[in-house]
Amino acid sequence: MSSSRAGDGGAVLVPVPMEELFAVAGQYERSGKMQEADRLLNHILAVAPNQPDTLHMSGIVAFRLGRQQEALEKMEKAIEYGIDIALYLRNICEVYRTLNRLDDAVAAARHAASLGPSDPLCLHNLAVIRYERVEIQESIAAAERALMMSPDMAGAHFARAEALLIKGDWEQGWEEYEWRFRIADAARMMPPTDKPQWDGKPFDDGTLLLVADQGFGDVIQFCRYIPWVLDRCPNAVIACSGEMVPVLREFLPENKIFFRWEECPAFKAFIPLSGLPRLHGTRIDHVPVAVPYLHADPARVANWQDRMRRLVPCSYKRIGIVWAGRATHNNDRRRSAKLADFAPLAALPGVALVSLQKGPPADQAGGYFGRAPLINIGAEVRDYNDTMALLESLDLVITVDTSVGHLAAAMGKPTWILLATSPDWRWLLGRSDTPWYPTVRLFRQTRSRVWSDVFQAVAAALGDPAPPDAAVGKPKRKRSAAAAN
Repeated sequence: MSSSRAGDGGAVLVPVPMEELFAVAGQYERSGKMQEADRLLNHILAVAPNQPDTLHMSGIVAFRLGRQQEALEKMEKAIEYGIDIALYLRNICEVYRTLNRLDDAVAAARHAASLGPSDPLCLHNLAVIRYERVEIQESIAAAERALMMSPDMAGAHFARAEALLIKGDWEQGWEEYEWRFRIADAARMMPPTDKPQWDGKPFDDGTLLLVADQGFGDVIQFCRYIPWVLDRCPNAVIACSGEMVPVLREFLPENKIFFRWEECPAFKAFIPLSGLPRLHGTRIDHVPVAVPYLHADPARVANWQDRMRRLVPCSYKRIGIVWAGRATHNNDRRRSAKLADFAPLAALPGVALVSLQKGPPADQAGGYFGRAPLINIGAEVRDYNDTMALLESLDLVITVDTSVGHLAAAMGKPTWILLATSPDWRWLLGRSDTPWYPTVRLFRQTRSRVWSDVFQAVAAALGDPAPPDAAVGKPKRKRSAAAAN
């Protein structure tokens, strides 16, 4: 391997040892300069195509650049030629998981753990994969083994938290959930501060800063706790993204809602919204419901109702649909569907589909050819004010796990949410209802990343006048409580 350098009389080829190039590539990879790392690693592989460490790192870089199949081929080849097999197996788990090869993922994770019995990261990866396979007890066991080796390993605590929460053990789960902010690559919740996190004790001699952390759906779900907070700390303000102002002003005047950190007032303590269920002591049978707790502006509702009357005959059932979330969400590959998956609904008579979809997936409407009319109105919905008003003009909302589902549910609208086999923890397991929202009905995949059975069930339910409690597969109350524990 060589590089060029200008010298007397022109360019001169100067050899550069491959280990030095590899070290530079590693520095690029660790600092997030993936394109530069990719170029150097490919130079090395052009000379030494079977060098295992280079193959492995090149696979990691390819994965981070979105080239999953290339990543898999390189990392499998590294395992074939390599020595540090435990490390290679540990890292290939996420590639298998992304490609939905869950059997291969769990096999690799178990093999890695056997080869590296003192490496807690192998067990952490195993815990994550077990969760995706809905092997919840096994996920908890793997996380706890990792924590025996490394008690302060934030990722293992968070894996344990999600598993505890989805199985309904909210007492332990909320405590473990506090580790989410200590994960190394987690987004920073707020600028550094020397102020303490609120412990839930009342005070009125200072300002409490609420932080609308995590995604929009989380903010909608957890803003229900704001009245409980105000009973204890009347001088509360909230920091949020600008999009959330229409939602949060249901609870606070706009002069107490801030979406620029430099404009926030001095505060005595802070608390993320997602930390309020722990302070409240929320349990499955003790969720502050008070639904609806969000309401649309009456004037906007009147405008949207008039628009819907002109677009959809009154004899049609108006169903708002969302088939995809944000592509940047870490669970998007599992939670999002395609508009084409709604075909069983689109074949039903007397139904009009109203697209609430935003972002690039909305372009799929251009290829729609279903029997039911599709009102592609998402582009006209400017903000959550419009969304709430439009929701009031619909008979039903059917959505994958997105903020629109939370919004409709918080408004008390009939809402059907479509879930992956390994859903977010908040939806629990084996239930078609949820303690968070009384008007929600859940439809769950039976096969990983296969939506056909879900949409067939939804289409059948649309023609079934029976209430959600009579749904096929709905656990009886006694059994669902047992499953939740």
